[in-house]
Amino acid sequence: MSAIRVENLTKRFGETVALDDVSFEIEEGEFTVVLGISGSGKSTLLRCVNGLTTPTEGQVIVNGEPVTSHRNDVAMVFQQHNIIGGMSAYSNALSGSLGRTDLLPSLFRFNDREDKLQALEALEMVGLLDEAEQRAGRMSGGQQQRVGIARALVQKPEILLADEPVASLDPGSAQTVMQYLRGAAEQEGLSTMISLHQVNLARQFGERFIGLADGEVVFDGYREDLTFDVIDELYGGIDMEEFLSGDNGDDPTRTVVQ
Repeated sequence: MSAIRVENLTKRFGETVALDDVSFEIEEGEFTVVLGISGSGKSTLLRCVNGLTTPTEGQVIVNGEPVTSHRNDVAMVFQQHNIIGGMSAYSNALSGSLGRTDLLPSLFRFNDREDKLQALEALEMVGLLDEAEQRAGRMSGGQQQRVGIARALVQKPEILLADEPVASLDPGSAQTVMQYLRGAAEQEGLSTMISLHQVNLARQFGERFIGLADGEVVFDGYREDLTFDVIDELYGGIDMEEFLSGDNGDDPTRTVVQ
């Protein structure tokens, strides 16, 4: 059974068509990168898959049921981190436990020993265990995004979504965040959808690729299918020399150097 099934998804905002009859399936454990220029529909697609945005037509099926029945099984990492700067990295990560409970039980979860242990394990998974008590607001942008990933992991999702998680980071920090994101997804066996505009990072870390243009799927394939012609069709006029210089190979699991 597919982890995610998107069926004839259309989303309109007034006269603007953000998604136009989009359909695809993602298998369990698959790491999928959504590509496309700004305005192609990437963020809208992820928000529909997460249930944050209601499609105009079509539906999203998660583990065989409408996504509205599985909201707690889907965790989201946002571009702008959405963490609380005045709280520690640990407390921010621990807040992910609130995403899998109803309101009343969630009021007591911060005292749950198992959740506390999971928060520490998640921080270790993203290389921040030693920074657990550091105020998040004093951390670098890359570290803050890794806290956001840890928070998503504490939710214990089956599906992990990430909307341009490294768009605002410098190349070195982006590389580190992607290494930890991919590593955590593999370690936890998560079905993952991530939107990226950095093609070199997409090729390096992605397993499968879905290309959007004007809200339509114009490419769906794997790394060997993602040719320069396809990239040029998606982005138009990309600097291939710059692209090649940023492509660091096909191994997304190499050791992270701090």
